[in-house]
Order: sequence, then structure tokens, then C-alpha cells
Amino acid sequence: MCAAGRRWGRRQRVLLWGVLLAAWEAAWGQLRYSVPEEMPKGSFVGDVAKDLGLQLPALRDGGIHLLHKGRTQYFALHGKTGHLVTAERIDREDLCESVERCVLRCELIVEVEMKVYGIEVEITDINDNAPSFRETETQLRMNEMTAPASRFPLPDAHDPDSGRNSLQSYELSGDEHFSLAVQTGPGGDQRPELVLAKALDREEAAFHELVLRASDGGEPARTGTARIRVTVLDANDNAPVFSQAEYTVRVPEDVPVGSVLVTVTATDPDEGLNGHVKYSFKKIKEKESQIFQLNAETGAITLLRSLDFEEGDSYELEVQAHDGGALFDTAKVVVTVTDVNDNAPELIVSSALNAISEDTPTGTVVALLHVQDQDSGANGEVRCSLDGSHPFRLEKSLEGYYRVVTARELDREQQSEYNVTVRAADGGRPSLQSSRVLCVRVLDVNDNAPVFLQERYSARLPENNVAGLLVLRVRATDSDWGENARVRYRLGEGGVRGSPLSSYVSVQAETGALYALRSFDYEEVREVGLWVWAEDGGSPALSSNVSVRLVIVDENDNAPQVLYPPAALGSVWSGVELAARSSEAGALVAKVVAVDADAGQNAWLSYELAKATEPGLFRVGLHSGEVRTARSPLARDAARQSLVVLVKDHGRPALSATATLSVVLAESVAELLAELGSAARAEAEAGAGEAGGSLTRWLVLAVAAVSCLFVAFLLLLLALRLRRWRRSQQQLLAAGSGALRGVPATHFVGIDGVRAFLHSYSHDVSLTADSRKSHLRFSAASCCDTLPARPPPDEPAPLLGDEEPAGAQQADPAPLPVSSYEAECFGDVSFCYSLALSPRDLCYS
Repeated sequence: MCAAGRRWGRRQRVLLWGVLLAAWEAAWGQLRYSVPEEMPKGSFVGDVAKDLGLQLPALRDGGIHLLHKGRTQYFALHGKTGHLVTAERIDREDLCESVERCVLRCELIVEVEMKVYGIEVEITDINDNAPSFRETETQLRMNEMTAPASRFPLPDAHDPDSGRNSLQSYELSGDEHFSLAVQTGPGGDQRPELVLAKALDREEAAFHELVLRASDGGEPARTGTARIRVTVLDANDNAPVFSQAEYTVRVPEDVPVGSVLVTVTATDPDEGLNGHVKYSFKKIKEKESQIFQLNAETGAITLLRSLDFEEGDSYELEVQAHDGGALFDTAKVVVTVTDVNDNAPELIVSSALNAISEDTPTGTVVALLHVQDQDSGANGEVRCSLDGSHPFRLEKSLEGYYRVVTARELDREQQSEYNVTVRAADGGRPSLQSSRVLCVRVLDVNDNAPVFLQERYSARLPENNVAGLLVLRVRATDSDWGENARVRYRLGEGGVRGSPLSSYVSVQAETGALYALRSFDYEEVREVGLWVWAEDGGSPALSSNVSVRLVIVDENDNAPQVLYPPAALGSVWSGVELAARSSEAGALVAKVVAVDADAGQNAWLSYELAKATEPGLFRVGLHSGEVRTARSPLARDAARQSLVVLVKDHGRPALSATATLSVVLAESVAELLAELGSAARAEAEAGAGEAGGSLTRWLVLAVAAVSCLFVAFLLLLLALRLRRWRRSQQQLLAAGSGALRGVPATHFVGIDGVRAFLHSYSHDVSLTADSRKSHLRFSAASCCDTLPARPPPDEPAPLLGDEEPAGAQQADPAPLPVSSYEAECFGDVSFCYSLALSPRDLCYS
């Protein structure tokens, strides 16, 4: 009874000390609790309202809330009771894998009092993990000459629990030849070793099966097992030796994945299999095995995933080198991770007032800010400042907390709204920054960028499409409200074949519909890659983009093009091939070569014989285009064979082209040349006949045209002369009959003279099909022989209308120089004519 009383007294004293300690910590703004791991959600942690003396109505009004330092919220504050409860199931091994004392911290913010209280919750361990081996089966190879009492390292078991719940002991069972020894490492960890208790004899037993069991100290205890298979080998007297007992390497946390961090090297003087060294990790944690990889042949340790200084700044690995005879050596590898300034400061607005009046006194708290940086050292030292000129200043309250307070009296008439930018910068080089804008009035913060419904878009567009065709629609949503959620779309910068992208496609700003602005040609553009930007209506606007891939689908719009034989020009033969009359069936004569600019099935070509001088003599390969003899040539077969090969593609509908191939059946090149010569002469004669007929037709047409023009000219000249004569007659009648005396007759033109001019005009045409030139000649004689030249002064000139005396002979006037024109036309056929005209002969005085 006395003992019970003493125990009760001790409990009372412990409880009293706990109450005093909690009251002391609450007075200094710090609360400490403990809770076992794996507790269900909503489990009680501590009575925060009671320990801090908070009023329950303040909790119900939402004036008190928790702020967590990490990304995950592990605790919550019960709004009715004021109790601190777990927000989710907590696994101590995930949070504090290598930390003896696991503590989670959060802050309690009381907005009414503008106070911050720190809360620390220690997570105590329970035995929820059994010891486990990284490999459940281990192969050991021992030489039969191995001396008793030799030791071999065994795989370590890992138990993520701590204290008594962690790994405590090992046991070995299975064979009398071996025993177990457990060594204590520098860090207090247990290292099992296999001890050879009895000499081995390979002839007696080549294999030994053992079971290694690891146990922890929990209640009840948990165990894990590993099977060990020992293979007995022949003698091997040299073990591998590392060049260094310990390898140390320092790498920055941003080293690229796949980089070789360090290469360990061990040598073995033995030969053959006993001297072949392989490397493996002897001791490595599960987390480290996902970060590092060891090449068994080269000893190179490479990086499997990115390092993070915030997750781990140092790793210790044990590497084992063993030869083919199971001898080994171990070395230690220490990888030290150096910090890189890769985390920008986090600036969190813990509490802020929606609005303040202009009579607010100086020093009023407007907002409570919290800053933190995941980096360490100078990279994690954060400095805060305010940008611009405004009536606010920044004050530091607790570690990592700042208050924005008014620096002077406010005047709404001068400025009704303030946007205060708080900037946080760390001490790294270069420095990383983050900023926040505090608005005195309630305004939506545009903090969400538009998100597309798909990670990428693609569409298939047939070529030769019509302009304005709808290709596809892209859609993005924004979780903001009001104008900040209105999304508009636009095309990113780019080009296609030197032209701007906007000339090929366009996007509707409101709906995101993508249209083709022009017809695409698969042979020019086979694929178009572009970016579509979605921008919301916030200020500043946030945007995101998505890749769109347009695949142009080929259509059969190109006919095959024959490369050989080439197309014939005029009457010149093209693609003449020689086939021996003595050739047998299947002999290769020629090959038709064709290409198609299309792709796929539209470019698959097939060949067939469409027309032949001698059907059945030749055949064409369906896919090769090879022209071969279908049978042996006969004596009755013509020497010249003309083949028309049809080339078709496999499009729908199919397009085709033809190739004409001339084949000469001859036994020698001399016969081939003789046949070609006779064919050329025949074609030349036929061409000459056709050319002569064509020349005659053209000459007749030319003569008719010239005659019509000349007759028209004469009629015009006659009309002009008649008009002048009529005017002169009127003048003569007005002056009297006596006025006509003494006027020379050569100054007038009579009707008879004009008629004589018309009858005296003549022309000669000479056409021939045999000569190289044909001629058209006009007479060089006078066109008006009835009108005499001006008479000499002593000879009287007859008046107009007087008849010439019978038998009078008039002299021909001297002709003007002949004007001739000769033109070459119709190839080698010439057309020539001559024209001689005299103005005096045309009765012009």
C-alpha cells in the first residue's frame, strides 16, 4: 500500500510538471504534443483551445486556423472542441526515415489577436514493419580449400522502425558446416557474417542450403528470412583488391541523370574466371538503390534519377568486388550532394484585411506574411522588401513572418486603391525571387492559367482541300472567375516553307476552331506543326499552349511520269532498242522506268502492254516494267516493232501515262543502223511531200491577200481623183469656157485615163513545189500608160477629153527603182514577191 501511494505521488508530480511545462510553453507561444504513427484520421493529438486559453466562439467564427510548413496537411483543428486531431494517417518511416526523433511543426494563427503560436508534434514509432532483406535469395561461392573459421559477409536486413522495434538479432539454420557471427559496425548496426565451421569437400557436397532469419524487438516480434545457397568451388588463392579503401565524390544536386559519378576499380592477379572481377552493392538501402546504379563489369556508378539536396545531402554505399572463385574485397563510397539554388522563396499571405478606411491610424496591421525557402545556407536566407512608393512599411515579427503596416495616414480622395508588391529574394547567386501583390480591396487574383483538355492535338487533312475547311477544335478551361476565366485563342509564331503560318491556318479567337486558309499539297507540305495559345482575361493575363500536328493525307493527283524511254521529238525516234531475231522467249529487250510524285498506294506503279505491232511477241513485267520477248521472233515478223506501254498507279481513280518504245529485230548493229536509215529516208520523203502541199496552200492565201489589199488601194485612189476632178470642173464652169484655154492637159485626169490605168495593172505569180523559192512579181511597166508624160514646151498638149490621134505611139515612162521584199517562212520554204510603182504613173503631176 505504501508502494502504491508512492507510485501515485510520482504520477501526480509528473502530471503537475507536465501541466506546468505546457503552461510555460503556451505562455511563450510554443506547444508540444506526441502521437503514435498509423493513427486513423481524426485521432486526438492535444487540446489546443485549453492549453492556449482560447474561446470556442472564436473557433466557430473561423478566426483561428492552422498553417503547415510542408506541402501536406497532417493535422487539423476541430472547430467545435478546439482539439488538434490528425488530418490523415501518418507513417513515421515515410516522414523521418533516418531521423531518430520525428517532429512535425505547424503554426496556429489567431487573426483577432494577430498572434502566431508554434506547435510541435512528435510522431512515436510502433512496430508496423518487419525486417526484410533486399534479396530473398543469395548465392555464395566458396572454394573447397577455404580454411575453417573463414568469414563471409551476408546480406543485411533492413527494418524502417526505430528503437526496440528495429532490427535486433540474426539466426542461421540449415547446415553443420556453417555458423553465424554478428559484428557491430561503426554506427552501431549489426552485420551478419557466415563462418565456416567445418572444412568443405566438393566431392561430398557441391551445394549447401542455409536460411538466415532476422528478428526485431517488438511485441510481438516480427521476422524476415533470406535463403542462402553456398556453391563449393575449386581453389582460388587471390582475392580482388580495390585501388582505394574509400571513394569520396562531391556532386551538385543538378547533375544530369545518367552521369557517371565515380568508377571503382579492383584488380585480381589470378587468371581466367578466378581473375574476372565483378562489382555489386554489398550494403544499400531501398531508396539509394533507386538513385544509384553500379555497372557489374566496369564498376561505374551512375545516376538513375535526379538528386535533391533537400531530400538527402550524403549517401554512403558499400561496394563489393568478387572474382569467379568467390573471393572478394569491399570498399566504401561516399557521395556528398552540394546544394544548388534551385528553389525560389515561397511567399505566402497568411492573413490580410479586405479593406481599410481612410481614418485608420498609423501602424495598423494590413497583412501577415510568411516566407520560407527549401534551400540551405545562403541559398535559404530570405530577405523581404516592398516595391514602389506607398504608405506602407514592412516589419518582422517572428522568424519567417512579416507584417505589412500603414506608415502614414491614408486619403481616399487622393488614391482609393493600393496594390502593394512584396518581394522575397534569397541569398543565392544568381538570386531567385518571388513576389506577391496585396490589394486593399477584394479583387480576384488571376492565379490559374488556362488548361487544355488534351495534352496535344492532331488531325489528318486530305490534300487539295477547300479553303476555309474546319480542321479541328481546341478547347481550354480556366478555373478562375469572371473576366479572369474568359479564354481567347491565338496562333503561335511560325512559318511553313518560308511563308507565315497565319497564311496557312487560322484559329477562331472565341471558339478555338482551327481552319485551313488554303489548299494543301502533299507533295509540298506533308506535315504542319504549330502551337495554339490560350490566354485568359486576367491582368496580367496567364497563358498556356498546346501543340497541334496536322498530317496532310496524300491523294492521287499526280499521274506517273515516264523517265525512260524519253518522249519523241517530231519524227526523231526515241527509245530504239535492239532485239535479236534469234533470241528466245523471256529475253530482256528494254526496261520502262517511271516515277510517281504521290506516296503510298497512290505511287505504286504497274505496267502493261497497251498496243503492239505484233501482239504476242513481247510482254511487260507487271511491277518491274521490263520488256521481254514472249516467244522467239519469226521470219514473218516486221523488222520494226512499235510498243505502247501503259503505266498506271493504284490510286482511286487510277492515273496513267504511256511510253512508246521502238524495237528493231536485227542480228547486228549494222542491220539496226540500216533499218534506222531507211526509216529516216521514208520519213524525210513523206515530210517533204507534206511540206510542199502546205507551202502551196500558204502561197495561194498570201497572193489573194495582197491582191485584195491592192484593189482596195486603187478604189481609194480613184475616189480621191474623182473628187478633185469634180471640184476643178465646177471652177472651170464658173470662170467661163475661155478660161480653159492654155491649161496643159497633163494637169487633169480623165475617165479614160483612169480606165487605162486599171487595165494596164498586171501581176505574175510563179509557184512551184520543186524549187526552194516561189515568186510573186508585179509588172514593172506603167500603171497608167494612157496618161503621157509632160510634153516639151514646143509641143501643144491636148485638152482634157481630146482623143489621141490614130496610130500615135506613147513612150513608156521611166520606172522608179523597184522595191522588193523577200521573207523566209515555213522552215526551209521561201516566199518572194517584187513590187514596182511610180507616182508619175499613178497620174500625179
